[in-house]
Amino acid sequence: MSASPGEGEHGIPSDTAKEEVNVPYCGGESSKHELEVCLGSNEVKSRAVVKYSAAPPPTSYALLQEKTDLKLPPANWLRENPQLGSAGTTVLGSSSKSKPFSSFGMAYDFIDSIGDDVDVVSDSENIKKLLKIPYSKSHVSMAVHRVGRTLLLDELDIQELFMRSSQTGDWTWLKEFYQRLIDQKWQRKKKSKEHWYQKAILSKFLYYSINGDGAAEPVPNNPNDVEEENGAEEFSPSWPATFISTPSDSEESAAPKEERVSLDSKFALDQVTPVPKEQNLPTLFNEGENSQGVRNDFVRNIMWTFEDIHMLVGSNMPIFGGGRYPAVSLRLRDNNKPINILTGIDYWLDNLMCNVPELVMCFHVNGIVQKYEMIKTEDIPDLDNSTFSTRVVKDIAQNILSFLKSNCTKEGHTYWLFKASGSDIVKLYDLTTLCEEAEEEKCQNPFTLPVAVLLYKVASNMMLKARQNRKHNGTIRTLLLNCVKLLDEERHPQIIASAHYMLSELFQLDEPPEEDGGESLRAGGSEDSYSDEEEEEEDEEEEEREEEELAEDSDDDDDNGSYSTSSDAPDDSKAVAVIRSVGELSVPEKYKSTHQIRPSYAFPVSQDKEERCRHVLSYVLKGLKAVDGSIKKESDLPAADPNTPIPLKYEDRSATAAGAAEKGIALLLERVGPFQDKQKLPTRSGMIPGSWQHRMKLQLFLKASKAYYVLSDAATNLLKYGRALRYIKLALQCHDAYCSVSSILHPRVLLFHSQCLSLCGDIQLMLAQNASNRAAYLEEYSYQTKEDQEILHSLHRESSCQAFNMATDLATDPEYQLFVSSKCYEAGYDLLTSEAVKDHGLEQLAQVLKRLGNIRNEMGVYYMNQAAAMQTEKEVKTSVSVVEQELWKKSFACFDKGMQDFEAIGDSTNTALLLCNTGRLMRICAQAHCAISTDQSRGELSPEETLYYNKAIDYYLRAMKSLACRGNHTVVWDSVNWELSTTYFTLATLLQDYAPLSRKAQEQIEREVTEAMMKSLKYCDLKTESARQPLYQYRAATIHHRLASMYHSCFRNQVGDEHLRKQHRSLAELHYSKAVRLFLSLKDAPCELLRTLLERVAFAEFTTAGQSSSAAKLKTLTAALEIMTDTRFAFQLIHKELLEEQTELRTPDPAEPTASADGADAPTSSGLNLQEVMKLIGVFEPSFSFLLLQLIKLVAAMKRKPSNKDEELLKTYKSVYSKLLRADKSAPLHNRVEVYMELLQQLTPKTGSGDGAHVQDGRNQKNEDPQDSAPPHLA
Repeated sequence: MSASPGEGEHGIPSDTAKEEVNVPYCGGESSKHELEVCLGSNEVKSRAVVKYSAAPPPTSYALLQEKTDLKLPPANWLRENPQLGSAGTTVLGSSSKSKPFSSFGMAYDFIDSIGDDVDVVSDSENIKKLLKIPYSKSHVSMAVHRVGRTLLLDELDIQELFMRSSQTGDWTWLKEFYQRLIDQKWQRKKKSKEHWYQKAILSKFLYYSINGDGAAEPVPNNPNDVEEENGAEEFSPSWPATFISTPSDSEESAAPKEERVSLDSKFALDQVTPVPKEQNLPTLFNEGENSQGVRNDFVRNIMWTFEDIHMLVGSNMPIFGGGRYPAVSLRLRDNNKPINILTGIDYWLDNLMCNVPELVMCFHVNGIVQKYEMIKTEDIPDLDNSTFSTRVVKDIAQNILSFLKSNCTKEGHTYWLFKASGSDIVKLYDLTTLCEEAEEEKCQNPFTLPVAVLLYKVASNMMLKARQNRKHNGTIRTLLLNCVKLLDEERHPQIIASAHYMLSELFQLDEPPEEDGGESLRAGGSEDSYSDEEEEEEDEEEEEREEEELAEDSDDDDDNGSYSTSSDAPDDSKAVAVIRSVGELSVPEKYKSTHQIRPSYAFPVSQDKEERCRHVLSYVLKGLKAVDGSIKKESDLPAADPNTPIPLKYEDRSATAAGAAEKGIALLLERVGPFQDKQKLPTRSGMIPGSWQHRMKLQLFLKASKAYYVLSDAATNLLKYGRALRYIKLALQCHDAYCSVSSILHPRVLLFHSQCLSLCGDIQLMLAQNASNRAAYLEEYSYQTKEDQEILHSLHRESSCQAFNMATDLATDPEYQLFVSSKCYEAGYDLLTSEAVKDHGLEQLAQVLKRLGNIRNEMGVYYMNQAAAMQTEKEVKTSVSVVEQELWKKSFACFDKGMQDFEAIGDSTNTALLLCNTGRLMRICAQAHCAISTDQSRGELSPEETLYYNKAIDYYLRAMKSLACRGNHTVVWDSVNWELSTTYFTLATLLQDYAPLSRKAQEQIEREVTEAMMKSLKYCDLKTESARQPLYQYRAATIHHRLASMYHSCFRNQVGDEHLRKQHRSLAELHYSKAVRLFLSLKDAPCELLRTLLERVAFAEFTTAGQSSSAAKLKTLTAALEIMTDTRFAFQLIHKELLEEQTELRTPDPAEPTASADGADAPTSSGLNLQEVMKLIGVFEPSFSFLLLQLIKLVAAMKRKPSNKDEELLKTYKSVYSKLLRADKSAPLHNRVEVYMELLQQLTPKTGSGDGAHVQDGRNQKNEDPQDSAPPHLA
């Protein structure tokens, strides 16, 4: 070894100097990874790394002169000396008795290694005792505890235990069990004087070796006093008498060795862990726990790897410098007694564990020094009289470890490994199970608290790893459940509350379990650990398999003479496992086959969010109960029965309550100010701010609030809005309690609170939009589980939880719900823009602004629809009422604020939708201002109407500009485009039908009509295939028809200006032809087609009136007849629909047709308008008859000789005219239509099929604004 294990500063962990401990054992080559001990054909692998050393750098030992009398004490004897460590304060030297919780002290200090990396934690003396079992007749009594994959071994001193039992009455069940099954004649044996003599001269030898100059200065001493001291040291109780600490103990324990701790398992308040920084273990146990002796008192802690076994061992062996190596161990031997195999194994293992390459042995005879001998560590197994195989020792170690791991399977249980003196049988008992059978309290097992604390500390440490790798979650859960199971809630509420909080942290609330991580989560327990909760059948099968008959114990003296042996012991059915013969331990891999790993404790992974949240809430409730139970000030608590449901108020509110509600919701921001005055007085329940109860409640309240938030969000997604409102109410009540207890609200808490308010706003909005299901929602809202009641009861210990009632009440008025929703969003927005949070929630701010824009759009639509409903409900048209105007103002204000919200986040699509809705509001205002004459008929188009329609057009144009192009959002673009075309069309039709002639000239009105119609036509998208394409085609056809009619009228009424008349005539012809073409392409507008054709025929007839030439008249009338024959297509469509109606009448359909909501100029599904058909037929018959008569007259009166073709035409005209006159006017309509079709067919020998589709009525409603469609919803 190049340097001693302790080289470096005193008390500094030597992890940073691992190179100092790795030394060559063979061949002189240094290896920093593995040290191999070579022993001829045998070789074992050993590697030792000093994790901590309290010893100073080793000094050279003093070589005592021959004939030095070791019976005389040196001057420095029994004085504290860092070179000897604990050997400096005891006459027992390096073999000082280990304390019962020594392994726990080491485990606390190196918590990062426990549970997974290390197989065994123990005192080096215990390790040596185990590995010497096959060679020794000595008794073995050890307590074994399992934590994950790690086993903790401690000496279980039955003598001292039973002495305590006789004094306190504890452990009587174990004493009776021991006497009955193991040693029926138990009695305490005192150690011999020879034993104390050997211990004393060893101690004096060690002190001489560090005090060469003072070796000749012996101090006179009374041997009797020494023996009394020895006895006192040996028999002083190392077991704790009670669980109550003394002041000196507390003071001693209050200063733990900070340098020794390799990893602090601190769980700070602002992390996901339950224990605050000031409260980390072991400081957590100021109530007497530290007085239990759970301290790491070893001079050095070593990570020893022996073959494939990783052990954390504690050693107090003094190490000196000198010799051929910088580190040696000193031994004192009686020259008259040869070294036996037990001593050789003892020396060899000590040097291996401490990485000491050489042994210096001092021989004496009756205390007189004779000589020194130096032995290399690798030569120790070959010494005379102590030869042993290192491979056999390795096999023993592996077999014992496999045996213990196979059978010490339950975490939290105390196992007892016992071998009686002289016996070959090793037995393993489960003391926890025996204690339970004896019906004694679990706290009477002195190991209970250290085990629970260790389970807690390991779980705490693993929680830090679990953030990156959730495969540990199953193990953590098992550790914590076993920790809680071991503890009494009244004695240790802090650990129990903290453990339950950590259990709640294991469940991921904000995300579903990863698919690829599901398997590792389900198998998350340590590979060979599981919980008590597994099926009892496994335990019974194992007990039956491992029950063995016990052999008779031989009668040999123990080294210490402490235990007598038993004979004729009965069958031991209480043993968990038995090694029938210690010789089996030397057989390679004898116990490998029995090392069966039980299934690990599965972590409950669920894809169901509600189930995960319920797990979290159950643990939170247990934690709250533990905290509440520890608060002494019961007199000031509000009287409440946790079994009595706390009512969730249901109130029927109306819009008149809005003012009061606004005041109530204003409290939201007061409750969540970022910095409140620090609390100095106790809370409502009596908690002192800064206490562990205070910090733990803060964490538990926040965790419960998050769980209820996730439950509410999940219920919202399932459309269970009543349940969602109940959960968000509970979440906000938890937050209210948190605010009541906390002095400062951190930004992350405020961000979460803003999320809660946003979700509450979402739910209230959904409730307003789904008013029809209010009864079901009320039932969901009123339901309450017992768990929720108990959590509320705990919340009410700290707060009245009334701050957010206004936001979470289930109201019946949709307007009130929309109002509450908007206020929730506004409160969330104010939070996110406050100084404390504005830099942390930028992403969340955009979401809240979008929600604000949405709710303001919804409120605007709500008020707008109310105003529209007031118009339709009016029986008599009157002037605009004040209520209507107020509704318009409210609606406009909401739309305007919503647009500002969307513009703030650059949402052009939703901005366009709100502009579109504002345009619709302007059209409603225009409709309300229509002029009514005294006889209730529609008057001229008023200036107000024109103003509001032009405002609507402006808003639609702004919406188009906001979208920029159709590609940005097709649906919204098409919607705005349609509304803009509709508004232009409506304005044009009103100008045309109700012309304001009282204030405008006819020519100006015609120009405005033409301009508005052409703009409407511009926005008629005839090319894009969509659901609206037929509507666009119909509108375009109607526009052309109306323009043609207008030019037709101008042509008829125009006098004088022949050029203008000619222009009107050509425009009328152009628009008539386009209208006919579009109506023909529709195939579902027969009445419109028929009317257009008849008007066109009338236009031709009027033209003939101004013609004087017979030839010109004949030509014009012939063209008119050709137009008339085109009506055959319209009659075919009418005939088809008449037949379909007759079929429907024979088989009536209970479903009534519903009106279209796309505009007044769009077809309806109410079937053919028979009245309109009869009216058109009334025009058709005389016009057709007049045409035929005039043609017959003109053809008959021709001056030129008629050709055969003329004669044929004349004959046809006369035939058709005759049949038309004789047609039965009283015949059914479809029969009359068939006659017309037949007559028209005769006039057109070459006809095509004119199948038409079913059409809708309502095309002639020229004065209505087609804007009754539902407002567009937000993208």
